[in-house]
Amino acid sequence: MSGLSSSYRTVRLAPRRNALQRLLDRDSPVRRMDWVLVLCALALSLGSSLLVWSATRNRTDLNHGDPQYFLLRHLLNTVIGIGFFAVIIGIGHRRLRTAVPFLYVLSLLVLLTVLTPLGATINGNRNWIVLGGGFSVQPSEFAKITIVLGMAVLLSARVDAGERETPDHRTVIQALLLAAIPMGIIMLMPDLGSVMVMVVIVLGVLLASGAPNRWVLGLISAGVAGALAVWKFKLLSQYQIDRFAAFANPALDPAGVGYNTNQARIAIGSGGLLGKGLFHGTQTTGQFVPEQQTDFIFTVAGEELGFVGAGLILVLLGVVMWRACRVARQAGDLYGTVVAAGIVAWFAFQAFENVGMTLGIMPVAGLPLPFVSYGGSSMFAVWMGIGLLQSVRMQRPLSA
Repeated sequence: MSGLSSSYRTVRLAPRRNALQRLLDRDSPVRRMDWVLVLCALALSLGSSLLVWSATRNRTDLNHGDPQYFLLRHLLNTVIGIGFFAVIIGIGHRRLRTAVPFLYVLSLLVLLTVLTPLGATINGNRNWIVLGGGFSVQPSEFAKITIVLGMAVLLSARVDAGERETPDHRTVIQALLLAAIPMGIIMLMPDLGSVMVMVVIVLGVLLASGAPNRWVLGLISAGVAGALAVWKFKLLSQYQIDRFAAFANPALDPAGVGYNTNQARIAIGSGGLLGKGLFHGTQTTGQFVPEQQTDFIFTVAGEELGFVGAGLILVLLGVVMWRACRVARQAGDLYGTVVAAGIVAWFAFQAFENVGMTLGIMPVAGLPLPFVSYGGSSMFAVWMGIGLLQSVRMQRPLSA
């Protein structure tokens, strides 16, 4: 009987061992996923919920009398973002390749919808669609993804097919036109911050694709000339001009256009090395810094967690960029390399701009801090980006 019992246990345990072995095989999805990248992004998204909570728990004008209103919604946004991450991994960036034309056209249609009566103006930018029930969507966040995917498809098609070693001039022009259309629509809103991010994405994609350097240098020159023309012919809205003026001269109108940046620097500077403690920041609880749960979320970390806490956020963001660069370098084809490089350019510039504007070294552009700022559209988009990075990594050759 004991021999039969032992055999029975062996038969029962065998399927479990086989399942565990398959899970731990070198080619299993679990082993091929970059867990350092995922865990750092998750730490930023979940840890920032405390910063959002601190910035909004006393804001009765915003939280509808519920101190945990923004905390719970931020956590919900994170869960939904992770859901998008899982869906993209399940589909795979290569299968998404065939759907890119449809996604691109859909993105343009949604962007154009913002310019209709269905669009809403928030903080001077008409770049939102209000869905009702307290929910809204910012289509420009998702346009960043379609620009990355669309340019990657065009620039890599003939190279991955073995017809060329690098993209030719005609292909580069097509890719630039593809990016220029959504950027032109977004400028009509106007949302200069998102356009700035997209310009950097375009440069990063071109560099990663191996396109001739003259295109990169030409785009930089054109960008400088365009910026000067926009300024000279006053094509910006007055509030955007005021933001750049305040950046150039921090002492200009400290109670007006320079108020946000002055209060942000005061908040960060008062945190010292270790901060005043979570929920104990006087600038934060006193509601001196506007838009503190979104654009200026970094000031909460600087004041309440100090140099150490704010530095930890930068370290985690730095690790995300490092692992993303590693994915781009080890991709099995040019398409994967360009997709990963575009996401690196997107995350890196947006993080630099957001932190820089709170420190006064960059103009205020209304860009969220990836994974940290409150906002559903931003959270969904950055987790989609992580999903694309993981897909590129998981579908690379095992030898890479």
